[in-house]
Amino acid sequence: MISIPSVGEAEKLIEEKLGGWFDVVISHIPNFIVAIVIAIVFSILARFAGKLVKNVLRRSLDSTQIADLMASIFKVIVLCIGLFIALDFVGLKGTVTSLLAGAGIVGLAIGFAFQDMTENLIAGIAMGVRKPFKTGDVIETDDVFGSIHSINLRNTLIESFYGQLILVPNKVLFRNVLKNYTTLGIRRIEVPVGISYGDDIEKASQVITDKINEFDFVIRKDETAVYAEGFGDSSINLLVWFWIKYPGEPDFMTARHKGVVAVKQALDEADISIPFPIRTLDFGIKGGEKLDAMISDKISPQSSTKNSSDGADSSQSE
Repeated sequence: MISIPSVGEAEKLIEEKLGGWFDVVISHIPNFIVAIVIAIVFSILARFAGKLVKNVLRRSLDSTQIADLMASIFKVIVLCIGLFIALDFVGLKGTVTSLLAGAGIVGLAIGFAFQDMTENLIAGIAMGVRKPFKTGDVIETDDVFGSIHSINLRNTLIESFYGQLILVPNKVLFRNVLKNYTTLGIRRIEVPVGISYGDDIEKASQVITDKINEFDFVIRKDETAVYAEGFGDSSINLLVWFWIKYPGEPDFMTARHKGVVAVKQALDEADISIPFPIRTLDFGIKGGEKLDAMISDKISPQSSTKNSSDGADSSQSE
């Protein structure tokens, strides 16, 4: 049988409980005060540290969005550290452990749910730190060739040379091979040309090199060269190399156009021919038919037909 306490016993029990809680609260007041002070100090520290990191990153990174994001992440980390220290100082170690475990689970769930977005974001931050390119650079990657228009956290906007804006996810730029034509500030132009087998290769090389080096936009003139690539069907194939500033004036297409014109003029002035494609027909191969036999076969029917017609005309005239 359950005994029900009297009113006096209940009041006494409540007073003991309240008194115990009051004593615990009184004893922990200094810890609460210290915890509040720690939280305030860390909030002020996070604010100043966030501004400092933001200013530093904005000077070192090309993208202000990436700089602001990283500064905000740093600020949140400082605030979380202060919160965990304050809770631990109060004696809520279990709460700190639960918060850390919950944060890990939530982060894992978000990572799986937004895997593609997270990957692009991380790639954008990594490229913001590494800086493989900047706004205005000419790059080529994954069948995309153009200049950087803008850089965002999740994607990069590229303006192609056909006048189109192409939105490329940052993970594509981060994973694939990336060619940056602007970093070194120079670019080599290659012009293929063929000369006839009867012309002198060394002479052709010299006149082409001298003609190309007459241009003011050609740099590294000592590296301008002409190389023999091999034997073509109707010509000796040469490859002309010369260097220009890139980007610069004239642009790449104009410089290559002038290079092709100069090669043609140099060969014409030196009386070196650029041969047309030539095909040699061999009618005497095994299984083939002799050319004279083919010609005679074509002529013979016509001759016999002509002779028959002449005979008919003669008989009619008689």
